[in-house]
Amino acid sequence: MTAKIKVDLAGHLAPRIIDMARARSMRAGDPLREEFFARELGVSRSPIRRGFALLEELGLAVKEPNRGYFLTLDSRTIDTGKLPLEVDPFEDLYLRMVDDVLAGDIATSFFEAQLLRKYDVPRGQLLKVLNRLANEGMIERNPGQGWTINHFLHDAEAHIQSYRFRMAIEPAALLEPTYKVNSAAFAKARKTQQQLLDGAIFTLSRPELFQINSQLHELIVGCSGNAFFLEALRRQNQLRRFMSYQSNVDRSRLVSQCQEHIQLLDLIEAGQREEAAEYLRRHLDIVSRLKAAPQILGHESRSDDLL
Repeated sequence: MTAKIKVDLAGHLAPRIIDMARARSMRAGDPLREEFFARELGVSRSPIRRGFALLEELGLAVKEPNRGYFLTLDSRTIDTGKLPLEVDPFEDLYLRMVDDVLAGDIATSFFEAQLLRKYDVPRGQLLKVLNRLANEGMIERNPGQGWTINHFLHDAEAHIQSYRFRMAIEPAALLEPTYKVNSAAFAKARKTQQQLLDGAIFTLSRPELFQINSQLHELIVGCSGNAFFLEALRRQNQLRRFMSYQSNVDRSRLVSQCQEHIQLLDLIEAGQREEAAEYLRRHLDIVSRLKAAPQILGHESRSDDLL
């Protein structure tokens, strides 16, 4: 018996993507277009990408660097009823709500009753997801009734300010007298950055890339031995993590950032912490300026948020 694969919202979308492909008589090698499936299924592109990634995991699609996803089988030969998918209802609802918040489909201030009608789920399930989102800093409970979405998620200026805050705390953490390098963790981080340079930059999802690079910065700051620096950075990463669900990115530009990460690790391990602190400050300043430039030009930012 084939083992079930636990999935989230992608588990709902993957069979529907195949059903639509069958209706269009799509054949092996045909491209899977995000915009088309997102429009037809009434969701944003991010869950569609997760659906494509799940189809790739099942061997039904393949991702080609800089080109997107393509079917590997003729759609008419795929039986969606036999796909080994097992949806986690809590994770499903969580990702649906994250996607709707980022897309602006949930009002800035809302009440539980509104979401119960919108999603048609048990109240206990909804409360569990709301509490998770609150713990992650995406929403907060109002003093009376209802909830409010964190303004950071739709405030480009606040997003830029978060980088300025990090430029203050991360270099300072490197100069703490209690700083002690975790050699094993640094070696693992260096290996991971090299794997990105060797091609993983173009194959991993944005959430995966964000997780790798945010963990590297948390590792560097965590070695300071100062829990307040680390807690402040983790809070920033929680808020920024949601942005990786919907932002566009020029992945080729991430190559230089991975190279800078490796150089930063080298400076720290060589005991050159003052040089490393200045290098890290410049490293963050570059992205801060790139995030600010599109606002000045008056269009949406396409610079990355993976640092």
